[in-house]
Amino acid sequence: MKYAVYVDGQEGTTGLRINEYLALRTDVEVLRIDADKRKDAAERARLLNAADVAFLCLPDAASREAAAMVTNPRTCLIDASTAHRTAPGWVFGLPELSGGQRDAIRSVKRIANPGCHATAFILAVRPLVDAGLLPPTAHVTATSITGYSGGGKSMIAEYEAGGNAKLASPRPYALGLAHKHIPEMMAHTGLTVPPVFMPIVGNFYKGLGVTVPLHLSDLRAGTTPGQVRDALAAHYEGERFVRVMPLRDPDTMAHGFFDVQANNDTNHVDLFVFGNEQQILVMARLDNLGKGASGAAVQSMNVHLGVDETTGLV
Repeated sequence: MKYAVYVDGQEGTTGLRINEYLALRTDVEVLRIDADKRKDAAERARLLNAADVAFLCLPDAASREAAAMVTNPRTCLIDASTAHRTAPGWVFGLPELSGGQRDAIRSVKRIANPGCHATAFILAVRPLVDAGLLPPTAHVTATSITGYSGGGKSMIAEYEAGGNAKLASPRPYALGLAHKHIPEMMAHTGLTVPPVFMPIVGNFYKGLGVTVPLHLSDLRAGTTPGQVRDALAAHYEGERFVRVMPLRDPDTMAHGFFDVQANNDTNHVDLFVFGNEQQILVMARLDNLGKGASGAAVQSMNVHLGVDETTGLV
């Protein structure tokens, strides 16, 4: 059986990468819109309703408009925008989130793809809240460094044009402390206090690393770095795309630097715990275009359709 799949917004960074994943598969038929009809609402609606799965790789407002076009109850929408990540009726497309998340993804027709920073943050923090080690009321901070591809076509063009010395160094942004990923970071970790979140864009194409520093005194009394690492390992036992690395990962410690790009071109997330008697760093890395965007969307499609979750992914 072949599944009909349509990518609305196929020319954007996420849409292009999804099409690359789909091009390698024999179990899907990709529906394509003619170039001169990409803004034709009637043609887009026809393709959306003809699809078993439709990916929305659009700005937020356009994603809401596209979702409203779908009248076919069999069409499953997977929205890569921010529009529906905390919206009622939409399931968060992170299969590893909790024990029942895969069943939820299978049973609905509206799936919201997580943001790249949010994916890494949630996977690092949610198990600690669930295990009772980190109180939901904790005042958490996080720093995330990501490649410039996360900014989309315009930022990619800006970096790759060259000639701007300001782009050579890392650039912190979202200085208004209202990054668009914060609502989902709270909703899907159980935190009741907004984290102080500092994203940084670097002069490299892709790769992302989130660091969550914690004082052990802010965790459940008596918590050790090893217990934090064990909570992550227990939560993700058996997961094929999430790897919990050894405590104070010897390879990383031997090199002295954290490799943000080590999971590029994969759908994997690596989780680390570094620490001493007073403090820990919980770190997560992923490909912001893979598990942080397009790979995650394809993974959710696989779960929803009931095919092997790793199909078309590495």
